[in-house]
Amino acid sequence: FFRGLPLIICLLMVVFGVPALRLEGVTTDPVLLGGGALVLTYSAYVAEVFRAGIESVHPSQRAAARSLGLSGGQALRFVVLPQAVRRVVPPLLNDLVSLQKDTGLVSIAGAVDAVYAAQIIASKDFNYTPYVVAGLVFVALTIPMTRLTDWVTARMDRRRAQGGLV
Repeated sequence: FFRGLPLIICLLMVVFGVPALRLEGVTTDPVLLGGGALVLTYSAYVAEVFRAGIESVHPSQRAAARSLGLSGGQALRFVVLPQAVRRVVPPLLNDLVSLQKDTGLVSIAGAVDAVYAAQIIASKDFNYTPYVVAGLVFVALTIPMTRLTDWVTARMDRRRAQGGLV
């Protein structure tokens, strides 16, 4: 459900819908609700990445584990999941980079982050330099994560080519 829903819609539904319900004991803090919307959306993407990783392991691996006497759960735990996790690391890191960039959308909920702080300053002084600074903050955070993703992917490819990984 949440993979088919745009993040901005999920964010608006959670940040403005949950307080409208007036549930006892439920927070109305826009930072927490915005974080919750991000978790709902990205958990769907991460679950899909793991599902694809598990399905990418050849069925003969599970059959071989079963022929050695492992139960279905043991085959999954000791044979399938280790291979699947190795395969899903690069897509998971890509999702992390996307999540990092999407945190700026929480500002529409009223949570003060780099984007909202820039908006406050720009509306006060009509100086739009804070938007440039906010953009540079996102770039400064995103470039190292992207480089890490590229490095991990290249390292895993090298190890796979050498026969170190399945």
